[in-house]
Amino acid sequence: MKKFFAEFKKFITRGNVIDMAVGVIVGSSFTAIVNALSNNILKPLINYVLALILGKDSLSEVYTFLQKVTVVGEDGVETVDLAQSIYIDWGAFINAIINFLIIAFVLFCIVRAINNMKEDASEKKLKKARKAELRANGIKPRDKAAAEAYFAKKKADEEAAAAAAAAAEAEKAAADRLANPTTEDLLKQILEQLKK
Repeated sequence: MKKFFAEFKKFITRGNVIDMAVGVIVGSSFTAIVNALSNNILKPLINYVLALILGKDSLSEVYTFLQKVTVVGEDGVETVDLAQSIYIDWGAFINAIINFLIIAFVLFCIVRAINNMKEDASEKKLKKARKAELRANGIKPRDKAAAEAYFAKKKADEEAAAAAAAAAEAEKAAADRLANPTTEDLLKQILEQLKK
């Protein structure tokens, strides 16, 4: 039993479980904000535009009836019974699209802001590392010409070292091939001997 609770404690205190819980809580709060934005700000504007275009009062009245059932009320007015009618509710569909677009746009903005912050942080770390490297080599970071010359020389040295390593690797591969010839190499040697 102790082992079970120890595993449960390990599971629950893992970082990704806590991050997931925070994500769910923030997500539900975010959904409330998006729904408020959609229902209280955007939908009234869209309903106003639809009222001008379609003559309907809101998205909730945009239907296509496949089978319409009407009921005569006590006052003699005939109304549509939506509970018994068969209809396509375009308003609910349009509302769902609006909510999706709002959520997608806001999430895009949030992810973009987070990525920009990460890029800024990595650039700052890189700048700090470069400044520390310059100081370690006796160059003042404010001396831009000396710093650029140092990093240009460093890049050239790295490229030369990479080229030398590639040449050494190619030389080693050629030596290995001579020491351990493949069947193809042996056949070429036999063909050369036969031609002589």
